[in-house]
Amino acid sequence: MNALDYAMQANGSFALPDACFKVKALMEDNDSTIEDFANVISVDPSMTSRLLQIANSAIYSFPGEISTISRAITIIGTQAIYNMMLVDVAATAFKHFSNQAIDLKRFWKMSVFCGLATKNLAISAGIRDIERLFVAGLLQNFGELIVAKVTPELAKQCENYHQDLLPWQLQQQVLGLTYTEVSAELLKIWQIPEKIILPIRHYNNAENIQINKDVKVLYLASRLALVACHPEQFHYDDSIDSALCQSLGITSTELENAAQFASQESDNILNIMNAKFYG
Repeated sequence: MNALDYAMQANGSFALPDACFKVKALMEDNDSTIEDFANVISVDPSMTSRLLQIANSAIYSFPGEISTISRAITIIGTQAIYNMMLVDVAATAFKHFSNQAIDLKRFWKMSVFCGLATKNLAISAGIRDIERLFVAGLLQNFGELIVAKVTPELAKQCENYHQDLLPWQLQQQVLGLTYTEVSAELLKIWQIPEKIILPIRHYNNAENIQINKDVKVLYLASRLALVACHPEQFHYDDSIDSALCQSLGITSTELENAAQFASQESDNILNIMNAKFYG
């Protein structure tokens, strides 16, 4: 199976809700108003609650309490609202995932950590629109859930990575592709903007190709997440490419701060996503 085959098989299980398509249509309509967006979101009490929780969370760190949908949309922006809905899809898919082929706690911790670290590093690198990079970091490894659902025996084999055989190297060996390739194909089916898909598709080759800052930042964040989730096997000095840091203007202190921020906030974000499995 290739990456598209996996994505096509999984699309029914990991489908975008109608509200996502409605919000996307409103974003493409120059005549749409804040009230139009609020009307789409407000019909779903769960989505309304999630929006206000996230708007008041450490992801955005806005001063003062945000208590209405319209205010949340005004402050956060419609693109961030759409990104939040993608995050919600990921959380919902994970919540109902019962396959035991992979370490689910590790998967979700690594995903949330990567999203937070990506956002933090993007700020240090002077990148705008950091919310989309949070989404890219969060969803970059979503393909792991898909492979675990479609071919659980192969996903289980891909769990056996170590310092001398990195996760993406083992995935290539077992599957002939990487989880991030599957993630990119599913997001393409979902009609997600290419600026979110591009860094996901290319970041594992960031050392070998000259490409944009988004790709390099996601590469660094993914390595920080790997170290954070497996400190007994992986270490910063061996996992982080100092040349990439220099090309982005990211200092070692900023790298450490990004890892510390992601570590501190992971539990909070997981709770917001109702990931009750996480202790």
